[in-house]
Amino acid sequence: MTLPAALLLIFSAGVHAAWNLLGKRENPSPAFMLAANTLGCICLLPVLFLVKGGLREVFSLARLVWFQLVITGIAQALYYTALARAYRAGDLSVVYPLARATPVLFVALLTRWLGLGEPVERLAVLGMLLVVAGCLVLPIPGFAAFHWRNYTQPACLWALAAAVGMAGYSLVDSQAINLLRPAVDASQITIVTALYALLEGLSASLCLALVILPLRSGRRDLARIRANGWRQAALVGVGIYLAYTLVLLAMGLVTNVSYVVAFRQLSIPLGALLGVTVLKEPPHLPKFIGVGLVFAGLILVGLG
Repeated sequence: MTLPAALLLIFSAGVHAAWNLLGKRENPSPAFMLAANTLGCICLLPVLFLVKGGLREVFSLARLVWFQLVITGIAQALYYTALARAYRAGDLSVVYPLARATPVLFVALLTRWLGLGEPVERLAVLGMLLVVAGCLVLPIPGFAAFHWRNYTQPACLWALAAAVGMAGYSLVDSQAINLLRPAVDASQITIVTALYALLEGLSASLCLALVILPLRSGRRDLARIRANGWRQAALVGVGIYLAYTLVLLAMGLVTNVSYVVAFRQLSIPLGALLGVTVLKEPPHLPKFIGVGLVFAGLILVGLG
């Protein structure tokens, strides 16, 4: 992994952990995530006027990746919905690491199966396995209390569903960025990457709206957020798009998207620490051991 990619991912990890802390504090619903995602999109609207060729070029680029935009919108809608459900059911220091780390294995297996990118080095594979092992330790309140039911709690199941969504949009976004980059001048790469983030966000909001708006409870939640929660949603939205735009930039600097998905999990120790120190969640010993395994795995991924 190149140094610029690593620096982008480190900063992105800090921002990501911070917006998840804010979101957890709001006891989020899928409607809250819809509001946050939509308000975050607004921050990227100026990019429409920075693309060379104007709106005609914007539509041309959008047509180039329209299929990826549909799929990533569905995957992100799954991610946001499942993450909100998980945070309502469990602790940040457990849900966040599970939702963030298990996509490492999903993406590595899929990229190998589909033949995407260069083969992952053995050292990086070992690091990814350590990340997954650490996540398996996290939900256990104590080693003496180990039981398979620890992994069937609603919070864990929703976290795994969020992980599936994250793995899905990470793979699709990597392919979309690879399609867009050859189609534009080198001077426009950053702008076009931000444009894709905007289009992706609009797709995700549309997919979320199609699920939430037909439900009376969803419309009621949106009305409550509009009256007394839009500022918090906007702050979370800014964090979402700042963090993931940095990830999209890093995707263009690596040879295999598995490295990006794995290394950005640096936010896992940060998220667990915020859960224990800020939200006063139980500091069970397995949490710290699990976070330690994840961090060791990340170091190996970065060296691989």
